[in-house]
Amino acid sequence: MERRAFLKLAGATVAGAAATACSAAPPAQAPSSAPGTSLPPSTSVASPSGPPDWAALRKKVSLLLPGDSGYDSAKRVFNPAFDGLKPAAIAKCAKPEDVQAAVSAAARRVPIAARSGGHSYAGYSVPHGGLMIDLGGMSSVDVQGEQVVIGAGAKLKTVYATLGAAGRCLPAGSCPSVGIAGLTLGGGIGVLARKYGLTCDHLVSAQVVTADGKLRTASEDSEPELFWALRGGGGGNFGVVTSFTFRTDPAPSAVSVFSLRFPAGSADDVVAEWQRWLPEAPPELWANVVLSGGSTVGVRISGCYVGDSASLARLLDHVGGTRAVKQLDYLGAMKYFSGSENRQSFVASSRILEEPVEPAKLTSVLKGRQGMDLLVDGLGGAVADIAPDATAFWHRKALGSVQIYSQVDPRNRSAATDSVAEVVTGLGLGGGYVNYIDPALPDWMTAYYGGNATRLKQVAKTYDPDKVFGFAQAVTPD
Repeated sequence: MERRAFLKLAGATVAGAAATACSAAPPAQAPSSAPGTSLPPSTSVASPSGPPDWAALRKKVSLLLPGDSGYDSAKRVFNPAFDGLKPAAIAKCAKPEDVQAAVSAAARRVPIAARSGGHSYAGYSVPHGGLMIDLGGMSSVDVQGEQVVIGAGAKLKTVYATLGAAGRCLPAGSCPSVGIAGLTLGGGIGVLARKYGLTCDHLVSAQVVTADGKLRTASEDSEPELFWALRGGGGGNFGVVTSFTFRTDPAPSAVSVFSLRFPAGSADDVVAEWQRWLPEAPPELWANVVLSGGSTVGVRISGCYVGDSASLARLLDHVGGTRAVKQLDYLGAMKYFSGSENRQSFVASSRILEEPVEPAKLTSVLKGRQGMDLLVDGLGGAVADIAPDATAFWHRKALGSVQIYSQVDPRNRSAATDSVAEVVTGLGLGGGYVNYIDPALPDWMTAYYGGNATRLKQVAKTYDPDKVFGFAQAVTPD
């Protein structure tokens, strides 16, 4: 599940929890490569000398430079820890041509990063000394029958509201201010994943500005290798997506949400039961287990069921606990799981739960760690129906993703970073979810992408051989 929505739900019953993700035609497109073709491997060229010509770019795109009115607020992202990062310029893009102009002006001169929702766990959407491409002006959500065309700057709260009004459904994350772009490009784990799959599994095509400044259509029939990479290959790699076309499903008429509470000291038993129960449950059921650090490790289970509350109740009988259940419609359920839009300073990392483990492996690392949570979000179901190499998202056969999360005082971030690192090491688990990107993750390329890493490097060699979109954990040709 994207983000920290369940931390907000921790102290709420189902009844009170609700009180973590426009209609316009698709934007005009520049010529794209011919359908069914892909770029030949590009050859590296010498980098141009000198900084970008910001004055010239300003004539084409709304551009903010340090000292300009609105610059400080425009560079701000969700986590205040990255407020000290200062891009050399911010291009506020309203159409694909703006992105093309920005990329062409800055390529191989300064770092370039796109910002959709601004939720990068490592602050990678704020390129210090580089060009931030702000996609917030490209946020239309246009439902077209069974498909929806979504601008890369759209936030999940807008996506859900528009789809819900049209009676359509797209599985996505929870935090309302998460951008559709980063979510999709990293895969897109959410509360409906076991029933409908990942967000990226519903991608039909994407409009992408590549390192050469061209706008390309990536789909099964056009730039198929790029299309493969965009489905789980991570945000910030290969190009700047300007819009996505997704297939949608009919919105379910009933989604029953629930929370289960358990007495102190029962964490190991609950984790053991969750690991047995969820894989055997129908895909309509999704659940996570949340462990909270302290002198005694707290535990709770939250989740939802695509169906009525009576059917859900029979499934919950296998788990026990003090139960709270509420039946909602699709949009109501998405609002229920929404976290706060207020900025939060936090440190986080992730691992992948490939198969059931001894519960103490998850619980023991949290003893005495007040303020730290471990969230195990269930996978399986429709996620596992797709082969690991069919898209760039590798962790298809896992039982769940594990997020280690600690909210921190920005003035004492280093201590929290060290503490999270200790917990991650103590878990002894491998893998990682790229949407919980962690600068300290060892062998991160393998952790995020597993057996798909080599193919992703080849896509990078084809579309960005000069590392125009390079950053600390970028997929690069070497």
